[in-house]
Amino acid sequence: MRKYLLSLFIGLLTTGLAFAQGVAITGKLLDAQTKEPLIGATITIKGTTNATSASLDGTFKITAPSNSTLVITYIGYVTKEVSASGTKLGTILIDPVSGSLGEVVVSANRSLAIDRQTPIAVSTVGAKYIEEKGADAEFPELLKSTPGVTTSRGGGGYGDSRIAIRGFNSNNLALLINGLPVQDPEAGKIFWNDWAGLADVTTSMQVQRGLSASRVAVPSLGGTINITTKSLETQQGGTISQAIGSYNSLKTAFSYATGLTPSGWAASFLLSKSTGDGTAEGLYYTGYSYFANISKILSKNQTLSLNFMGASQSHGQRFTYQSIATYRAAPQGESRFNSDWGVLYGKTFSGEVNRYNKPLLSLNHDWKIDETASLSTILYASYGTGAAVYLAGSQAGLAPGGTAPRVGDFYSPIDFDAIVKTNKANADASSTTYINQAENDHYQYGLLSTFKKTIKDINLLAGVDLRGYKRHNFYVLNNLLGGQYWQDKIDLNSGTRNTVVGDKIGQNYDIDIFSEGVFAQAEYIKNAWSAFVTVGGNNTSNRKTDFFDYLTSNPARKSVWVNFLGFQVKGGANYNIDAHNNVFVNIGTVQKPPLVATVFPTAKTTGVNPTTTLEKLFSYELGYGYTSAIFSANVNLYHSQYNDRSKVLVGLPNQDGSIPYGNINGINELHQGIEIDAKLRPVKGLTLSGMLSLGDYKYTSNSGDGLISSDKPGAAVTVIKPLPLKGLVIGDFGGSAASNAQTSAALGLDVDVLPSVRIGGNWNYYTRFFASYDMSKFNNGTNTVTFTNPYHPIQLPNYSTIDLNVVYRFKFAGLNASFIGNVHNLLDAMYLSEALDSTPSSVDNYATQLSKLGVNYGAGRIYSTTLKINF
Repeated sequence: MRKYLLSLFIGLLTTGLAFAQGVAITGKLLDAQTKEPLIGATITIKGTTNATSASLDGTFKITAPSNSTLVITYIGYVTKEVSASGTKLGTILIDPVSGSLGEVVVSANRSLAIDRQTPIAVSTVGAKYIEEKGADAEFPELLKSTPGVTTSRGGGGYGDSRIAIRGFNSNNLALLINGLPVQDPEAGKIFWNDWAGLADVTTSMQVQRGLSASRVAVPSLGGTINITTKSLETQQGGTISQAIGSYNSLKTAFSYATGLTPSGWAASFLLSKSTGDGTAEGLYYTGYSYFANISKILSKNQTLSLNFMGASQSHGQRFTYQSIATYRAAPQGESRFNSDWGVLYGKTFSGEVNRYNKPLLSLNHDWKIDETASLSTILYASYGTGAAVYLAGSQAGLAPGGTAPRVGDFYSPIDFDAIVKTNKANADASSTTYINQAENDHYQYGLLSTFKKTIKDINLLAGVDLRGYKRHNFYVLNNLLGGQYWQDKIDLNSGTRNTVVGDKIGQNYDIDIFSEGVFAQAEYIKNAWSAFVTVGGNNTSNRKTDFFDYLTSNPARKSVWVNFLGFQVKGGANYNIDAHNNVFVNIGTVQKPPLVATVFPTAKTTGVNPTTTLEKLFSYELGYGYTSAIFSANVNLYHSQYNDRSKVLVGLPNQDGSIPYGNINGINELHQGIEIDAKLRPVKGLTLSGMLSLGDYKYTSNSGDGLISSDKPGAAVTVIKPLPLKGLVIGDFGGSAASNAQTSAALGLDVDVLPSVRIGGNWNYYTRFFASYDMSKFNNGTNTVTFTNPYHPIQLPNYSTIDLNVVYRFKFAGLNASFIGNVHNLLDAMYLSEALDSTPSSVDNYATQLSKLGVNYGAGRIYSTTLKINF
């Protein structure tokens, strides 16, 4: 008996020691969609409190008994259990809360950089980063610590933010949502208010700088932003959150997912409402965001998914640039003053309101044909409706000394009641000042299909990209402000007429754009080498129909179709020097169609600009990457020559009331620089990050010849001489105040001070930041361009901002909950976010130069607190 008990004791002791010592288990955790390492993900031995976390490159090491089960958890991702049957688990892919089921592919997104192993200059922010740092931030602001990126809130209105990459503004960038193009094809602009609030359903946002991995028919020149949203959610549950912040900002959001049913169905949705007074006076806003997904697993290898998303919003805007002196004298402070709002019948009334709703519907089919082949197809459509609603007429002047009456001095609100009184006093009962509504309704639809095949060491893919777009542009009389009619003389078919609220006035035309594109890519991967080549071609067709400036019987009211054949060729190679180091090179050339605004250079005619040609880009970049468990870094050098850019210029009215329009071609630009970003995780729970971006953006030659005419059909066309641009830095050409920093830097720190508390901070710095300028001015008498020479673009003062955030995760009634606090611009820095020199001259005195500028100030200190409960 004693021998038996002794044997039992020794056996238990041996087992206990084996459990205590265990074996070292290693692995690597990556996001299943973006292949980004899941830094800080928690790996726990099931049934114990023994845990560790993933390092900078996603690797982990934990000691556990053999045959243990590891439980992997990370905020925003599906909890995964892995059987540790061996010591080396290799790469483990973790799905976002919306993600794939084993072999079943649930996203038709084929534009992420992970579609090929040959790298590009890319940065990705995930759901956790967005949740912790994105409260009260505009979508682009989540990317402001990315190398080569400049963001601002424009005039400060809700969703009016903008972004530039490597000196290219939004009309030369691409915005994709789940691989689908969603920006405005006519002006090429990205209107972020169309997607305000969708951060709640974003699983990742990736910025591909320069030569992107996207293969859409009309490629971008400066970079591609790809937002990936939730799709099939495998787990049942939901969230409810309430945010409260500065200037009465409130946001309530609710989401729910059914999880996957036994029959293979899953559904999820989100609704949110945002309201607030805005970061400056009169910038009040109301926004509703909506998202729904219904998915069906048709078989082990096929999934069908229906997505519906959008954001309906209305917000006041600050659209009049004022001088620095005017802002500095404002008793409200520089960041709060807004000259463009007032009071009507005792209520706040903005001088310009933007309202828009652009729902996007897509049907995604994914088919894994076999182990080597797959087919992904998306059908999509959107219908955008909305307008800019603004003060127009004789009392619409909003600058100091302008014609708009005010309740007090210039810094007081506009007195709309006084405008009503003036209109009512007109002897003929007409309104001389009114509210105009610039309506922009459009249909956008398309098909994107990609076939992928692997043959030994070569990955092949090919696809088609078909798009259609129709836009209705017209003005509507929105409010007569006390009068009985507005006399409109624009519609040639009706002559002079007395219009009332709801009538179309001013302009009325349609734009049709169709494009058909094909693309193909081959990538060779073997051992330490990978190389790729991508080719694509597209045809873009443009047509314009003018309903006001031509008689109905005049066939010239509808233009001919104007076609452009474009193409792209990209190639690159990567070499992995060892497990930590890699180098790569990419090179490519793109010829893309010009924007339709330069094809039909005036808003009033269907005349085609005969000098418009394809815009051309030749670009190459060199890259180096290093990654280890505690440190990672990337270095990118890029050189992009952008030739034959076209630009529309708008001048002062002629004596007959017509507006002179110019179209300048042959604008050549150079965008080059170096970008460095790095991360350091010296100890568990502490992550340091940083970036430095040094850019050089300038014109490499004078422009080509241009054309100038008035907006009257049949008006004479005059050739104008080239503009003296050579050597000037690029602010933004023309009448826009979008300004880009050529040098920027950022530092970030995130610390887990307690297992449930995380604190983060980000510092951003901008310098070599130049005002935009209009280098051409029209002479009203002769329609020729006058110049001031020499001209030096005006450099804006350097500035920096600091943002802080804190996250506290806890249990509430047995449910997971979190409290998130954010402070943007902690030190309340006063800085110029945008500036326009509308009267270029040879004045070299810096103080005098600054005094000429029309500017916008950036937002002051704002805070937001969010309580979120998961159920």
